[in-house]
Formats: sequence, structure tokens, C-alpha cells
Amino acid sequence: MKKQSRKELSRRRFLGTAAIGMAGITLLPSLSSCSSPKKTDDKIRLGFIGMGRQAMFLLNGFIQIPGVRVIAGCDVYGRKRQRFENRVNEFYSKNNVQVEVKTYEKYQDLLQRDDIDAVVIAVPDHAHAMIAIAACKAGKDVYLEKPMTFTIKEGQELRRVVRENDRILAIGSQQRSDPNFQHAIKMVHTGRLGEIQQVNAYVGAPPVPYNLPKEEIPADLNWDLWLGPLPGDIHFNNELNPPISLDPVEHEKIWGAWRWYKEMGGGFTTDWGAHMFDIGQWGLGMDDSGPVEISPVGDGTEYMQFKYANGVVMTSEPFNEQMTKGVKFTGTDGWLEVSRGHFVASDDSLLPPKSAQADDDTPYETKIPHQINFIEAVRNRVDPVVPVEVGHRTCTVCTLGNIACDLKRTIKWDPATETFVDDQDGAATAHLHYQYRDGWTLL
Repeated sequence: MKKQSRKELSRRRFLGTAAIGMAGITLLPSLSSCSSPKKTDDKIRLGFIGMGRQAMFLLNGFIQIPGVRVIAGCDVYGRKRQRFENRVNEFYSKNNVQVEVKTYEKYQDLLQRDDIDAVVIAVPDHAHAMIAIAACKAGKDVYLEKPMTFTIKEGQELRRVVRENDRILAIGSQQRSDPNFQHAIKMVHTGRLGEIQQVNAYVGAPPVPYNLPKEEIPADLNWDLWLGPLPGDIHFNNELNPPISLDPVEHEKIWGAWRWYKEMGGGFTTDWGAHMFDIGQWGLGMDDSGPVEISPVGDGTEYMQFKYANGVVMTSEPFNEQMTKGVKFTGTDGWLEVSRGHFVASDDSLLPPKSAQADDDTPYETKIPHQINFIEAVRNRVDPVVPVEVGHRTCTVCTLGNIACDLKRTIKWDPATETFVDDQDGAATAHLHYQYRDGWTLL
């Protein structure tokens, strides 16, 4: 596509600041403007499984929703359990609310409690499916961080268990609750761009082999439980579970680096793909389907592309000089770029109204409407904005991209049967799942 000059671009940038950091919970100025759950007299009692950096962001939001009570938490790292207790007790004490919060090392102990209605799961990806399935079987509703699962087989099983147990499961793909992205999809679905010809969803590179040096395991971290079903010979490095201290209070300075290594995570492909490929799938009307051919671009160390049955191609290559993590839809009548705090279009008429601008100080990771949507879904027993089926299809796209890059060849996929086509050597099929180590099971 011909490069556009800056004068040819119609742009509107929606910039926000992240006032809620790791220092503590600050009451959100936007909370009063959000629609509250209908049954405000019915308390929804939450337990948190995983108490790292993302969980603390989520706690900042959930704990302030009317009618929600956070009463339990779980983590394999003792200092994070103590931080969680301190944070929750401090919030309820300041607001004169009587709540007793307990923490656990093993998630099974938390799930045994009959007084917990729902759980928020924010653990490393390899434990998502195992814990979410156990939660559903224990009668809990689930808010599950993205990407939904570590393998495609895990996603298939979790989807089945959610429906068989009549549970509400929401995925933390909060961009679907954001007016900026909603407007972009509206422009696509209403034909304002004409027929879509190309989608660019830039997310970053696939994972690399684990290469961090071995370090001493902290005394209060149960490394065996952290590994869970993963091979027991994966050694500890503090970047995998960033250390914190309570005196003085020092929070994680980095995101857990497990996500960048193929033994434990899916790299940027699943970390950001769970957001941006998700928007691409939504725009293409593929929430119940997926691509049919997936190929590495070049040597497979940076980019990948996905071809759909209708001929449209989605590629993970950058679409602007800034290498913005976001999505660009190109049609016969125009184009638009959308990302967090960024909206550029080929014509002013495609831009969102000013009312869509985010004018609060909420960190993007924890936009309150997305969390309120989950609580409303739990109360009213309806699907949330990102139900398990959508989460699984998006996660499948991400994982297929990593498989193609790992095999360094084009793979063919049947989205109806969720099986590989023409996989004569069985190499692609072998990537659908992996062997859990002894003592750990998915179901």
C-alpha cells in the first residue's frame, strides 16, 4: 500500500494516564458513571487465584464495584499472599466494611469454600485451563485473564466444561469493552470501509527458548506448585516470578518473564495477540471460526500471517512507522488504525465521536466497565461480552501462529472441526497439547 504523508492522515489520539499504580487502591472517579449491577442487595463474593502484578490491577477495580466483596486469595508466593491481605484489609477498613479475608497457597483449598461465588484467575498461562476447569466443577463463575489457555486442547476442554457446568466465564480481553475499539468494529461491520481486503494486527514476536540463568528459589515461593503441569526441570529465575518486598513496600518492577519463553508462554503472539488478533477476528466476523492457512513470514522469528476462507489475510507485521501494537483494517473505500489511545483513519467521518474519548484515570489493563460486565453476567446468568467460545477462538489463532513459526512452514486448519488438514507427519497435531508431568491432570 502507498505510504501516506502525515498531511493526508486524519487523526485523533485519545490519551489517558495511569493514575492507579502499584502503590495502592485509589477510588475511581469514573465508577459512579458506570451502570451498576441490577441486584445491588446481593453480594458477589470473590476469590483471587494468582496475586501478581495483573491481579493487583484487577483487584483495584473489582473491589470497588457495588455489591462485590473480596474475601479470599491464593498464590504460591508467601509475600504476595501477605500483600494481598494488606491491600484488601486496608481498603475495607478505610471504607468501614467488615470483611474477613483469608489466603491460601493451594487453589484447591480456596475452591472448597462454599461462600465464594466467583474467582478471578490471573496466574501464568500454563495454569489457566487447569484452575479454571477446577473452578467450574466447584460451581464457581470465572473471570480468566487472557490468553484463555496455553494449548488448543486445553481451550476445547475448558469450553466444554464451562457449558456442561452452566458457568459464567469471562475473558480479560478488555478492548471489547472500550468505545474506541467498539467504534472501529462498527465502521467495519456497517460497511463504511467497503469490502475488507487486508487486516494488519501488530503484536510482536513469537516466544523464544528459555535462556535465563538458574537462580536461588526464594524461601517463601513454592516453585513446584508454580510449575504445576510443566516439566519439573525448568529452573527458577527471579524474572519469571518477580520479587517484591513488604518492608519497605516494593512491587514488581517488570511483568513476569515466563510469557516470553516457549516452555512457559506464547511470547508477544499470545500476550498481545489475545488483544489485537481478537479485534481482527471480531472485525472479520470470525468469532465462531478462524483462519484456514497460517504461515510464518520470513524465518518465523518475528511475523506471521493468517488466511481466511474468504481470501482475506491478517498479518502481524507493523502497519506504521511507530510499530504501534494495534489493528489496521483496509477496505475498498477506506482504512482505519486503532490501538490504545490511538485512532487514525483515511477520512474524518470514520473517527469516533468525542464522547468515546477515555477521560478517566483508569489504567487500560483494568477498565472498570469490562469488570462490571462480568459481575452483571454473574448476577443475571447471561454471557459476558467475551464468553468462553470467543476467548477460545482468539486464543486458537494465537497458538496456530506460534505453531506455524515453530515448524517454519504453512499449516492448514479446519476451523469447523478444529483439526489440522494435510498434516501427514503429525507435527502440527502434536502441538495441540503436551504431556503434563506426573501428578497433574487437566480434568
